[in-house]
Amino acid sequence: MLAVISHSDCLKHDVGPMHPENASRLNAINDQIIMSGMEFVIRHYDAPLAAPEQIKLAHDPAYVDRVFKIAPTEGSIELDGDTVMSPGTLNAALRASGAGIMGVDLVMKGEAGPVFCAIRPPGHHAEYDKAMGFCVFNNIAVAAAYALKEYGLDRIAIVDFDVHHGNGTEDIFKNEPRVLFCSSFQHPFYPFTGHESDTANLVSVPLRASTDGPAFRQAISEHWLPALEAFKPQFIFISAGFDAHISDDMSSLSLTEADYSWVTQELLAIAQKHAKGRIVSMLEGGYDLGSLARSVVSHLKALLG
Repeated sequence: MLAVISHSDCLKHDVGPMHPENASRLNAINDQIIMSGMEFVIRHYDAPLAAPEQIKLAHDPAYVDRVFKIAPTEGSIELDGDTVMSPGTLNAALRASGAGIMGVDLVMKGEAGPVFCAIRPPGHHAEYDKAMGFCVFNNIAVAAAYALKEYGLDRIAIVDFDVHHGNGTEDIFKNEPRVLFCSSFQHPFYPFTGHESDTANLVSVPLRASTDGPAFRQAISEHWLPALEAFKPQFIFISAGFDAHISDDMSSLSLTEADYSWVTQELLAIAQKHAKGRIVSMLEGGYDLGSLARSVVSHLKALLG
């Protein structure tokens, strides 16, 4: 059965009424799941709070301690120009990372099939020692680091199809041979990284503005899939950002729900072949509520096989 992990604390991360990364995103996803009828094939779990020591598996301990120390009890502060902390942010971020940790445990213990974490704030821009781009902690990096430590895995793949390059995930794992990081992203585009990656465990696919579904599929087929096949991952993590959708004004790519379904099916096939079907997918971007919700449901249906 497909597991969906979330928590109401993720709605309490208040970034202000004009910020695109707001609580309406999770509400839209939940509404679409109900309307799709998928409630009958999903088991819901409440995300735990990640412990500071677990966050520090992927982040500089001094940075983690600083976030805890400066977390506001009223008003808001900026960690960077795009990343806001409100009184509800710390617990939301800890739930977001805790969801990935729970997902690893559920999958590794055989208590769930694929897992999707419907969480916010997102994580893939958060680097080893700093927040960035709406992201406080790098949720997927924390989950992957936990899987390496707790279960002694040798080969973990992280794949990221968000429209923005997952610079934080690359920063954390660029010198970790046990992790293969495959990323597709619009270029040139925020955060203007990834296109010059040159280590053996990084597979970057920069996409020009206006790239459509067929071109995206060709690029993934030529670059990601052979690398994943050769790597034979024991676990696949997905940074699932849906802001490359043609209806999302955040970007200039032209993907559709069918493209997200296709790439998910390809990743599921590799997971079934090499990783005993082990997949944890974590929400990253996606800011047009309608296309975000539809794309997530397409992603979930593909995860179900």
